[in-house]
Amino acid sequence: MKTHVALALPLAALLAGCGVNSVPTAEENAKARWADVQNQYQRRADLIPNLVSTVKAAGAQEKDILVQVTQARATATQVKVSGDQLTNPAAVANYERAQNAVTLSLQRLQEAYPELKSQGNYVTLMSQLEGTENRIGIARKDYNDAVQAYNTRIRTFPDAVGAKVIYGAKPMTPFQATSPGADVAPKVNFGS
Repeated sequence: MKTHVALALPLAALLAGCGVNSVPTAEENAKARWADVQNQYQRRADLIPNLVSTVKAAGAQEKDILVQVTQARATATQVKVSGDQLTNPAAVANYERAQNAVTLSLQRLQEAYPELKSQGNYVTLMSQLEGTENRIGIARKDYNDAVQAYNTRIRTFPDAVGAKVIYGAKPMTPFQATSPGADVAPKVNFGS
């Protein structure tokens, strides 16, 4: 009996040093941060119908941009990425492209409607959307930090042993700027 205990203690210590607990903990943290990203995108999607209704009340000439916003939102809500797909760069990139289309359509809406800024409902909704865009940025940063920690853990010794042998862990895909020109600050033009 004592030999079993004597063998079990070093084996337990060896397994503890090989990422048996730390790898799934890091993976679950990254998945939780991904859920935060999706939550913020859902918040934005939920705000858009109210914004569209507010703008519709201002006049029919805005129809084209409203259609673009509505279509971008519809497309973005159809594209889903589960926690299990976070190791698939193409799935994450497709999700990001759909979300970027919503961002671009909202920017066009904001640029096209300076006269709406005096309407209280519009100002409130745009403020909510701006806050949501900030939350999205923070959630994406937190997700990237969690992915970096997970990817580092599964690639460094001793956790790499458990990550590969026990879990078959693969690196997760971080968010990257996918919009053309995302690395360049946009030019602001107030019509002059």
